Amino acid sequence: MSSKELDRSALTARAVAASVSVASTYGVRAIDPHVLADAYSVRVHLKPAPIVARISTLTPILRSPIESWLARELSVAEFLAAKGAPVVPPSDLLPSKPHHCDGLAMTFWRYFEPVSDALPAAAIVGQMQAELHPVLRDYPGDLPLLGPPLNDIPRGIDRLKQLGNILPASDLTLLQTTYDRLLPQLSNPVGLLQPLHGDAHALNLIPTAKGLLWNDFEDTCTGSIAWDCINLDDEGIAAYPNAPDLATLEPYRQMRKLHAIVWVYAMLPELPDWLESAKALLVDLRVPG
Repeated sequence: MSSKELDRSALTARAVAASVSVASTYGVRAIDPHVLADAYSVRVHLKPAPIVARISTLTPILRSPIESWLARELSVAEFLAAKGAPVVPPSDLLPSKPHHCDGLAMTFWRYFEPVSDALPAAAIVGQMQAELHPVLRDYPGDLPLLGPPLNDIPRGIDRLKQLGNILPASDLTLLQTTYDRLLPQLSNPVGLLQPLHGDAHALNLIPTAKGLLWNDFEDTCTGSIAWDCINLDDEGIAAYPNAPDLATLEPYRQMRKLHAIVWVYAMLPELPDWLESAKALLVDLRVPG
């Protein structure tokens, strides 16, 4: 095992221990904690309690203070749950707020047993987006304009410049000029702005005995519905009534691609797993048209 793998393993173990410790202070005993996912954050089912802890391990590198992101996620999920929307709500066994232990921030969510490994059909995802957006419009809290790309991309480019050995100067210039070209179109959008999921794709729908539930609202923000709709393929778009047209979607698709490239390369020292897909996206970006 490499030193990097040992570091990741140690960070995951630290995250699990921190979540168990916080839960115990509220009388929740996690006898058999089970890691459900381990990427930019760690998700732990605190078995036998019906709770999932989500511990922010790597995301604070680009999203600081991470607490503001976590607080928005909790607030939006609570609002949607109260409205009867199909979402995973925060756990009611601990206070609904960002918690801290051993230098890590975390939140706690109700656990639902997945009933399938299959992704929902594209048309279902489009339909569920179309049903979610009208409910989100009534959310009364403040949300940043397109928080994920407008925060992560400039911070990621800055980190790449500081690291100095990830990408050549020509690629860094390309990332910056692409961002500068797209920014006016997204920061001064035409049409209705509203609260969004922020990362509304099939992988963030959990199939449960209660049906499909939206999950992972950390990227929640305000903006055009186009930012959510770019996660849909043609079939998904067809299932979304009055979906944005291709011309409206295009700058959002480009910004999404740029976001993925910058995110993966900026986090490469900590998590190299997705490098190959980012390489392909970067090649596409280098070739205009």
